[in-house]
Parts: sequence; structure tokens; C-alpha cells
Amino acid sequence: MNSTSSLAGHRRSIRPASAISFWLAYQPPLHWPSLLGFLAARAISGVETVVAGVYTRSFDLARGQGIVQVAKARGHRLKVTVIASSAGALPGLLARVRRVFDLGAEPLKIEALLRRDPLMAQLIELRPGLRVPRGWDGFEQAMRTVLGQQISVAGAITLAGRLVAGYGEPLAAQLQRVPGLTHVFPRAEAVADVDLSGLGMPRSRAATLSTLARALLLDPQLLRPERDLEAWVQRLCRLRGIGPWSAHYLALRQMGAADALPLGDVALVKALRLLEGPEAQLAQRAPAWSPWRAYAAQHLWASLS
Repeated sequence: MNSTSSLAGHRRSIRPASAISFWLAYQPPLHWPSLLGFLAARAISGVETVVAGVYTRSFDLARGQGIVQVAKARGHRLKVTVIASSAGALPGLLARVRRVFDLGAEPLKIEALLRRDPLMAQLIELRPGLRVPRGWDGFEQAMRTVLGQQISVAGAITLAGRLVAGYGEPLAAQLQRVPGLTHVFPRAEAVADVDLSGLGMPRSRAATLSTLARALLLDPQLLRPERDLEAWVQRLCRLRGIGPWSAHYLALRQMGAADALPLGDVALVKALRLLEGPEAQLAQRAPAWSPWRAYAAQHLWASLS
């Protein structure tokens, strides 16, 4: 068991398919049940599991496949256990885990501003330290976002499981040790030029998946973070099948834009009206939550659970 500071030494000594653990610190509080619940509801069959408080997923990075497990540890830390087919897969992996679990957030700073709004103050009392989970990588999050257009979370995850089973690479034999993990999420080149409508979705949505895959192959920096949120949204909306909801949701989940908020999200509207009455208007309430609207949105989504 070792700290992140000795990563270089582990890269020299790690044996393929052996397990190695790290600890990642975060600023408290952190509402772990909400983080884990969000990931559990969206776990893709074959790629992810959430069992007994541990999030586990397969990954496929430039230097090889692997498995990563994340659990809450003592002392404001998460324990990250990695099983990799190659030591070359380790660099950047911990930074990716920090991003997925939003460990760089400053909850006291964020909540101090949001608490000025009575509704947000009420929701923060229920879930102090709520984080905004982010996508594992740009392509996977883009696929998840399109699959979730005008469909329930459960329906979208069912389609994602079919996508993995049909186009994902099987896990290497030495990595097939965690029940439920069988594949890695497909690469963009695997779906860029195929008709995905056979997975059980409208042809227009299947075409959007392929369009996004091709766009990311042509421009791997397509989903790179930018300071100008609206310019980023407008750029994505030029892609066929991507509208404001998808662009803002991608900004929130992938770019990590703290002020992104998909105003047309049906669940957000539902949550607000359940809390403040049927006349409540999300567009009118949202300015009070800036520049942390993504966290306000996460609180509203969490309230539905």
C-alpha cells in the first residue's frame, strides 16, 4: 500500500495484472452516498459495477487495459486500487479518477454562495459536500449523453450495455477477475462508420452517435475545456443531432464547467417544481446559483432520489 508520491517507483516495479493501491485526498465534506448512488444508477453492464460501497470499472488507455476500484477511506481520502496489464497505463490514471469524482472541488466555497438561496441551503443541509461526477473520457461521455437524449437513465444505460457488448473489446484474460466486468468501453473508431440503430434506438440518434465518433476522430480536442462556456456550447451545437441540452450536459459532465446547466432538462424542471410548486421556472431561478449552477443542478437531480 503506497501513496501517490511514489508513483514513479511503482511504474518501475509493478508486475502486469498485479494490484496496487493509492490514496487520493479531498477537501471535506464529501457526500459519498450521493456520488456512489449516481454511479450505481449509471453503471454500464460489462464495464462498471458498484458493490458493497466500491466503484469498479474497466479502462482502456493508450498503454493498455486495466481495472480500477475506488472506495472511501479514512482521513478525507479515497482508496484507489489499480490492476493494469502494463505499468504504462498508470500515468494520468489517478488524475482521471480525481476528475471523475470531482475531488478538486472546494465544497465550503461553493456552498457558501449557494446557501444564499433558501432552496439550495435546504438541499445542502441534506447532502453537504455534494460533488458533480464527470465522465471517464470525452468519447464515452459523449456517447452516454446522446444515448440519454429524451430517454430515462435506465433506458440509456441499457442501450450503453448493448453498445459495449457489440463493439467493446473484451478484457484481457489476466484482467477477468472481477464479476461483471467483461469488456472495455468501445473506441471511437469501432462505431464511427457503423449503423447503430440495430441496438434499439431511433436512426437519428444512432446517426448522431456515429457523427460524434467521427468528429472526435478528426479532432481529438473537440471536447477540450474552454473558458467561454457559451462559445463551447455553440461549437458543439453545430454538430448534427447536438442541441443545447446535450451541449450543456457535456459541458457539465465532461468539460467540468461549474456554471453549466441544461435548462431544458426534464428532471431538473420536475425537481424544482416538486420543491417550489408547479409555477416555478428553472430559467428564472438559475441566475441566483451562478457561478456554481452545475452544483445546483446536481442538488436538484439528487433530490429526486
